Amino acid sequence: MIKSRPEFDKIASFDEFNKYYWYRDELSKICKSLGLEYRGTKQELNDIIEQYFKGNLIKKSSIKRNKKRVEVLTLNTPLLECGFSFNAHFREYFSTLTEVSPFKFTAVMATAWRKVKSDNDLSFTIHDMLKVYYGNSDYAKYDHSICQWNQFLKDFCADENSHNYSNKLKVASILWKEVRNSSNEKIYSKNLLTEYADKINEYGK
Repeated sequence: MIKSRPEFDKIASFDEFNKYYWYRDELSKICKSLGLEYRGTKQELNDIIEQYFKGNLIKKSSIKRNKKRVEVLTLNTPLLECGFSFNAHFREYFSTLTEVSPFKFTAVMATAWRKVKSDNDLSFTIHDMLKVYYGNSDYAKYDHSICQWNQFLKDFCADENSHNYSNKLKVASILWKEVRNSSNEKIYSKNLLTEYADKINEYGK
């Protein structure tokens, strides 16, 4: 039996909170209602809520950006001291370092950069970011939960039973909503078609 997702104020721990799927907008509203920093990526907001359950309140004013800038970049330059961002200037710089053109920043690099900013990690250098790019660092792991819906939809469409429904996207979104709001694993399985037959039968079968 799939358990429905409770309201946030009824959730007692981060472990319990983490069993359910939340959209970025929902996380932002929760943080705002708690008087916490509510701007940022889904992963950043998730981290703020984790800290909230640990008793650490991350207020808006506590997120500081280091204003010191260095002009000449070296491998030992800390990211927070060189105005680093995922822009054309740094794409070109990393293209030169890696001899990859055009250079594209990866999702793992974005995760590492978020961690550097949230931890105010002044020791993390351009060389450290290169190690992340080459897969030689476990500084930050990419959160694949962001891709869960895409994978769910892909798996649903790959199931031959999905051909029985005239509006596949609608059926997939109905099933996803049930799974998302439950404490079950956020993956597609054929059993969902039987379990929620009453909700999706109007679209075929």
